[in-house]
Amino acid sequence: MYREGPIEGVVVKSLHRHEDHRGWLIELFRMDELDAGSHPVMAYASQTLPGMVRGPHEHREQSDLLVFLGPGDFRVCLWDARPTSATFLNRTTFLAGSRRWVSVIVPPGVVHGYKNVSEVPGLVFNCPNRLYAGVGRKEVVDEIRHEEDPQSPYRID
Repeated sequence: MYREGPIEGVVVKSLHRHEDHRGWLIELFRMDELDAGSHPVMAYASQTLPGMVRGPHEHREQSDLLVFLGPGDFRVCLWDARPTSATFLNRTTFLAGSRRWVSVIVPPGVVHGYKNVSEVPGLVFNCPNRLYAGVGRKEVVDEIRHEEDPQSPYRID
């Protein structure tokens, strides 16, 4: 059903490490390099254990800005489920984490998930442009989960 290819609106950006005698620094994002619709309103970090999968899921209105730095490595999978997109039915898969530090902007309607494919836990930072469950955590969560549907076409191996 899905074919390999780029996905409209998904931005994968290599991150650059700035080093000196004290250590290193990486800019996770800069507002002046983001589309206004992707400006983050919160941030969180998650740890994923070796072999574990997060997702696949999608959002109706939210864009995610995911940052993969390691120490583990992840297979990141994205599917364009937006019928009006020029890249509808494209799938993109790539490795990210300790071997390739990247940030990824995932627009609404793009199904996404990742698997820790390393032998150590990995960290992922997310800086979405919507508050989880809205102001005061009183709104419906903008998330469509696919991982529990045995008929789902979205699989991360």
